[in-house]
Amino acid sequence: MYHSRYLTWKYFLQAPILRSRSCNDVSIRNLTSVAKASPPLAFVFDIDGVLLRGPDVLPTARRAFNILEGNNPFQKKIPYILLTNGGGIAEHDRCHKLSAQLGIPIHPEQYCQAHTILKKYYHKYSDLPVLVLGGKLDNVRQVAKEYGYQKAYTTLDVLAWNPSAWPFHTLSDAERAITQPVDFSKTPISAIFVYHDPRNWALDIQVICDVIQSAGIIGGQYTPISEQEKPVELVFCNPDLLWKSDFAQPRIGQGGFKVAFQAVYKALTGNEYPYLQYGKPSIETYKFASDILHGWIKELYGPAKQSNLRIFMVGDNPESDIAGANAAKWSSILVETGVYDPVAHGKPRHLPTHYAKNVEEAVKWAIDQEMQRCTKS
Repeated sequence: MYHSRYLTWKYFLQAPILRSRSCNDVSIRNLTSVAKASPPLAFVFDIDGVLLRGPDVLPTARRAFNILEGNNPFQKKIPYILLTNGGGIAEHDRCHKLSAQLGIPIHPEQYCQAHTILKKYYHKYSDLPVLVLGGKLDNVRQVAKEYGYQKAYTTLDVLAWNPSAWPFHTLSDAERAITQPVDFSKTPISAIFVYHDPRNWALDIQVICDVIQSAGIIGGQYTPISEQEKPVELVFCNPDLLWKSDFAQPRIGQGGFKVAFQAVYKALTGNEYPYLQYGKPSIETYKFASDILHGWIKELYGPAKQSNLRIFMVGDNPESDIAGANAAKWSSILVETGVYDPVAHGKPRHLPTHYAKNVEEAVKWAIDQEMQRCTKS
């Protein structure tokens, strides 16, 4: 059933109950509790370039998930979550689509996208006007409202309020239909959240520059940041300069938009604008993902603490997936089905724990490592 080089799998399959002890010493009297114990490892997967390429599921992804769902030496579900710098729609909507693509149920409790972490901070801005950027039409507005940001506005709202704010774009019927009426000359914006990749960089950069230079009042007098009582907070959710789609070469991501904005702002003011950065590889995102993962393990196996858990991050981008995993003290596996190309790129700046051709090979290698670790315990 498995490749011959994973010899420890065969040994553990011969005694699945005794060997599914999460590497802790147990007695025969504790077999019942052992059977309910979670495996000694868990996975965190990137999506684009690891499980999917554009709209298509990589065949190795389905085989990898078949292993994780129970077809493994532990003969039980190996916990995993998905951690992506993508976003733009609600978690439950994305999980519904992923479940259909992968052929297995993916629950929102297993899914962390770039802006999911903003759920933690909604109380700070729950009743204050904020600007949300990125995605199609007003999808990110709907996400923000689900998170608790009740006064979320978009740059399309700004253009509907005053078309001269950016005269080089005329709202389409579809765009106009989702705008909300608001007088931005009387509505101070408290924060700007770049949820997902902006679709109109020029419009969005112009509006961001307006907001932060005028202390939140679009069209108001520009005031140096040092003289503002409370400068507008700027938050980016995805630092990726590149990401892998079904196009032959990687595409520019939200990180490219940030670079473009900062270049324009610095040309205007002489300085870059301070900002908060979430998304991989930020340590805040990895801490948040760890909480989600442990919550999912509790959902599967109950509240028993797993003190010997080893987390494997499987990703295709050394600058985000591997860098973040290494900083979080996780084991990292770099696959070759996405951004990283060993021939073109050579040795990456952030070295993984292991290289694998694809996600299936990564999962098998990680399980084999845990099998060997358990035999030595």
